[in-house]
Amino acid sequence: MPTRDDGKLAPRFQGALSLVPLSVDKALSYLGDLKAAADAEGLERLSAWLSAAAQDKNRERLGAALSLSPHLEGLALRSPRWLEQLFDEEPKARIAALIASLQAPLSDDATEAGLMAELRQVRNEASFLIALDDLFGAATPLETTRHLSQLAEAAVARALRFCLSDLHRRGSLRLPNPARPEEGSGLFVLGMGKLGGEELNYSSDIDLIVLFEPEAEAVLDPPESVELFSRLARRLVKMIGERTRDGYVFRTDLRLRPDPSAMPLAVPVPTALVYYEGSGRDWERAAMIKARPIAGDEAAASAFMRDIAPFVWRRYLDFVAIGDIHAMKMRIDRHRGFESILVAGQNVKLGRGGIREIEFFAQAQQLIAGGRNPALRLRRTDEALARLGQEGWIESTTAEELTEAYWFLRRVEHAIQMVADEQSHTLPETTEELTRIAKLCNFETLEAFSQALTRRLETVEARFSSLFADHAPARSQEGATALLSDAEDEAALHWLSQLGYRRPADVGRIVQGWGAGRYRATRSEAAREQLVRVLPSLLEAFGKGQDPDNALAGFDRFLQGLPSGLQFFSLIASNPRLLELLALAITAAPRLADTISLRPHVFDALLDPAFYREIPTRELLRQRLSAFLRDAQFLEERLARLRIFASEQRFLVGIRLLAGAIEGEAAGAAFTALADVVLEVLVEAVEAEFRRAHGRVPGGRLVVLGLGRLGSGELTASSDVDLMLLYDHDPAAETSDGDRPLPVSTYYTRLTQRLIAALTSPMADGVLYEVDFRLRPSGNKGPLATHIDAFRKYQREAWTWERMALTRSRVLSGETDFAGEIRQAIREAIESHAQDPLLRYDVADMRARLDVQKPPRGTLDLKRLAGGLTDLEFIAQWAILTGTVPLDLIGRPTEQVLRELARRLPDRADADGLPAAMADFTRIVQLVRLGPGTAFNVSDLPAGLADRLARSLDLADQSGIEPHIADLAERVRAAFCALIPFEGAGDDKLPRS
Repeated sequence: MPTRDDGKLAPRFQGALSLVPLSVDKALSYLGDLKAAADAEGLERLSAWLSAAAQDKNRERLGAALSLSPHLEGLALRSPRWLEQLFDEEPKARIAALIASLQAPLSDDATEAGLMAELRQVRNEASFLIALDDLFGAATPLETTRHLSQLAEAAVARALRFCLSDLHRRGSLRLPNPARPEEGSGLFVLGMGKLGGEELNYSSDIDLIVLFEPEAEAVLDPPESVELFSRLARRLVKMIGERTRDGYVFRTDLRLRPDPSAMPLAVPVPTALVYYEGSGRDWERAAMIKARPIAGDEAAASAFMRDIAPFVWRRYLDFVAIGDIHAMKMRIDRHRGFESILVAGQNVKLGRGGIREIEFFAQAQQLIAGGRNPALRLRRTDEALARLGQEGWIESTTAEELTEAYWFLRRVEHAIQMVADEQSHTLPETTEELTRIAKLCNFETLEAFSQALTRRLETVEARFSSLFADHAPARSQEGATALLSDAEDEAALHWLSQLGYRRPADVGRIVQGWGAGRYRATRSEAAREQLVRVLPSLLEAFGKGQDPDNALAGFDRFLQGLPSGLQFFSLIASNPRLLELLALAITAAPRLADTISLRPHVFDALLDPAFYREIPTRELLRQRLSAFLRDAQFLEERLARLRIFASEQRFLVGIRLLAGAIEGEAAGAAFTALADVVLEVLVEAVEAEFRRAHGRVPGGRLVVLGLGRLGSGELTASSDVDLMLLYDHDPAAETSDGDRPLPVSTYYTRLTQRLIAALTSPMADGVLYEVDFRLRPSGNKGPLATHIDAFRKYQREAWTWERMALTRSRVLSGETDFAGEIRQAIREAIESHAQDPLLRYDVADMRARLDVQKPPRGTLDLKRLAGGLTDLEFIAQWAILTGTVPLDLIGRPTEQVLRELARRLPDRADADGLPAAMADFTRIVQLVRLGPGTAFNVSDLPAGLADRLARSLDLADQSGIEPHIADLAERVRAAFCALIPFEGAGDDKLPRS
């Protein structure tokens, strides 16, 4: 409180909560630093207050806040004038003034850079003051979240007004009222999640959906409105979310819009309504509960909210929503690994007993009854709980308990985020950092904080679990464990039949063998105790597959190879996600299942908590392969280890892909990095062994070129590798110089044959890679290895398809100088034909021939599908061959080439969607290649793999996969025909020079 009536001698801090510093000495030191900053800016009142001898509670609280939050300390030292301002007005008044400043009209000379700086400066000062009010108890958590939400809303609205006005100035829009750009623009922004409910947390991102009416008065060209407003949305995200020297305003996420993988950033209202009515899911209904128009055309927004209401609020009592929301929460738990309530490392948002459970508790019941009872249609969680209690849907004591726990957890969440302005919801692991959080929550000791937190978490978990008790999956502990001792237990066999096992008696005998200690993994008493705990879950998990009997038999083989079961059973008992992943691999991905059966120890890698976060880069794989080969001296031993390494690493990439830790794009890069590293070592080993017998060719130089998917960095789990071997030597050289010399051409041909044999010869662990050398000059008729001069000469007269293949070429191994010569030769071969008048005709003719000669075998046959992968690859190759995109894109992923093509053809709307189509097709082909090789339709896929594919494409379920592919293929083929038109075969159709 101020020390004098005039309020001029001290900052006008409010609130009565005390704050204990992490260290008194550090708090005093930070206050000293702050005084120095005040002196540097000539802030006399602040400096005098900081140096006053008299004890001052507010000064102590400020020092404590700075010692507890490096983020707040940094803001205060950079801008001490914010505190000087508080000598004249209270923080709440200043916060209101800052938010009001964003609502003022834009100046005529406003610029994007200037506005971005203004927004960030206002955000920094406001968030600093909001934090102090929160810590000092001057604002309740409700007020804190409301202030943060108002700040975000005002910032988005101001940025949107600027974007609309700028389009008006450029003549792209005709605003009915330029002084109020939003009116009649047709465009509006929905705040979703916590922003929509005015419950934003301290360092939250903001979820937005940008919608527009294509027939609005301001729209000059309705067919172009999607592109126009999507560019505006992209600019809006940049203005709000991009980090500059002034920081950022709010991290911004547009992924809650309808079907984000396919829809533009700005979605036409009619399109959105059709989507929600036909394909909307329960989680989207739950998300729409909090949807709130925060910026843009109010009339258009109000009309949309009226039209969307029937989707959100069903007319009947929708008890199905309980099960759906519970399943959603269960998926979160399985994905994140939340299996218990802790303090250290507890996620207060998504973990057990956390904020999300309270939100789901309220939303589930709002969805059940909100259609019949409009009084329940409330955005804020606390208001919804109160109304549910008032309306009799829950006990009033339950509403009070959950509301109190909700705001307590929100304060903890704010404290976590105030430390470093990071969007984290997880409590730290160390005692010191936990103590920091406890003190930011106004607790004097960590013990008191831990007790208070645990009490709330346990209360929330109990309430949440009781709501969903009737929807939890059924278990039969007795039936499962009976099988361990009696394979013929009738009740247990009946239970297995209900789970979906077709041969329950066979399954019973397998399980009894585990109980009898037939395998090492089940011989110890401790291991069998853990097996009893996990057995019901295990049998249920395999029962969900298409062929549970064979799946369980596969798991039995896995168990047979396991040296010890205690750790494994304990792990899956406490983390069912691993069990479900194992079951999914065995039932849905035969290639992965084969690896598990042959080498069960590959599963060990999944026990590492970092496994799912780690992306295997070339450098990381090189290090691991080097260690794996360290004591392998002979070629055969190195080849055997290379097979093991490649097989296991392919499995680990595949299991990440199957689990959803990575998507197809990252998987392609990882599979390629693995092949690069393996081939690099293999070529070196084979060449060294060959030289022992045949010596070297004088001046001999060698390069191995990768082509096809290997060259463009898009390998899949089952890809073969397309290679070409090029060499050079001294002009006078005729033979090698070893004990068994060979003529030069024979030398390199034999060396290539050895390399092929090393890759393809079957050993105990199978082949390393299937190899294809048909892309070399003259194909199968030409020599296996090609001299660089012959390569250059051949390329001068090469067919168009052969130059197309070169656009996906990449040097894999070889001497640096020679590799540079090869790259230059490839560039020259492509560049010299860029103006060939037949080029476009050849590409189009080739695609037309493939349509006839190799029709697709099903929807998932993306390589042959009209409008599928081949169309996209041909477009990218044509773009490189014609110089439409730079030659630097030779050997780059197809999606990257298509992105550059779209960027260079801004007026071609048909090119705009090609990168996204390639991304989706990549995801499809990567996942499908994990499954059976004969799967050409979704119905051919194992159910688990089809479900994973649907999730990867962000589709409601697998029924949407084939329509989605058909839609993409139609658009891709249309783009192909527009970019590379084909008028038919025959001399009369050839281009005329």
